[in-house]
Amino acid sequence: MSDSASFMATDGPSKGLAQIALLSSDARLQGRPRLCSDCGLCDSYLQPAMAQACVFVRNQTEALEQRLHGRNRHADDERQFGIFRAQHAARLRRPNPKAQWTGIVTALGARLLELGRVEAVLTTGAAAGTRFQAQPVLARTPAEVLATAGNKPSLSPVLNLLDAVREQGIKRLGFIGTSCQVHALRAIEAELNLDHLDVIGIPCSDNVSYPDLVYFLEQVSRSPATIVHYEFMQDFRLWMRHEDGSVEKLNFIDFPMDKLHGVFPSACLSCFDYVNSLSDITVGYMGAELGWQWVLARTANGEELFELLRPDLELGELTSKGDRSKGMPHFIQRLAQPPGAKRPPYLVRQLVALLQRKRGSQGLEFARAIIEMKLLRNLNYLRSKFARFEERVVPYHVYAALEPYNEQYQETFAQPLTPLHEK
Repeated sequence: MSDSASFMATDGPSKGLAQIALLSSDARLQGRPRLCSDCGLCDSYLQPAMAQACVFVRNQTEALEQRLHGRNRHADDERQFGIFRAQHAARLRRPNPKAQWTGIVTALGARLLELGRVEAVLTTGAAAGTRFQAQPVLARTPAEVLATAGNKPSLSPVLNLLDAVREQGIKRLGFIGTSCQVHALRAIEAELNLDHLDVIGIPCSDNVSYPDLVYFLEQVSRSPATIVHYEFMQDFRLWMRHEDGSVEKLNFIDFPMDKLHGVFPSACLSCFDYVNSLSDITVGYMGAELGWQWVLARTANGEELFELLRPDLELGELTSKGDRSKGMPHFIQRLAQPPGAKRPPYLVRQLVALLQRKRGSQGLEFARAIIEMKLLRNLNYLRSKFARFEERVVPYHVYAALEPYNEQYQETFAQPLTPLHEK
């Protein structure tokens, strides 16, 4: 079925506006943990290792960082961004027109195969006849990687292809994926018996099941069936590029949250690794200026990966403007409002949106702001819906990153921003 055929009137998210969006309640996922992002591990021969690998059973970021880096995060930007050796603003000199941005991620994956550094790349393409329905792909040629260009913001069980990796005797593997997938992959890395592994991380937040993605686009766009790419941009607007080349923009504050409550899975609202901190290299956009991508080389392997693509890159400057702390008290107050609370009047929303663009945080400060907001929102969600999971799901660095807002949070929610064992 084509994307245009699948866009039809719906009554609401597949999980229901008043329900907790638990993927594990879906028939195919019965028996899995209540929090599930359908990473695919449970569909593979490594399913018995799920309890030791799943980020929603036990977050192992602290231990995995020690294994990858020999240390944990410093008390600086690493609290928000994860451990990194270098960060860059970059874009391809010759952009791929089919890519969400310029195509750095797929160009790098293709380069690994061109050079024979890996034998295959595990990644995600789009299902036949759709633009956004995720389809796991085990690419064996550069062309197969390049064909997966473009964002697929729906859940992808890509780790189920670890069966094919084993069956085909692949020993040098490239992997492109989201943070929950990467966490599981790192946790079972020794079980894969690989000779080499390159991990390219994609920042990820608020992924959805495909039916809920269709519903989401119907609520936010004038022409959902013609959207080619969309992204939550650094100017506090959702940009939606259409088939005719036009770009539709919607202010974050104008989102119809009364209609969107229930769209996002509980697992994604209980995730604390937007920046994909356990990858070798993370390729996103949040910390860069409009038109550029934000690249963090995290490991020695990641630095090598960046150098492989450097000749094809135009490099820019990373900047940082504004003060994220000014908006955080208001954000915390908004968290205390009931889901789907009535929006401010139209003219008030337009004024707020204008002030956000003119005076709001930019560059790296924008990234810090968004990451801290996601950490706050998700910690608050977890406490309200799955309080008993907090000790094993929330990684150590979250509390340190949010410590500056402890007083405001405690006044609003009558509990501190500290780990359970410290309360």
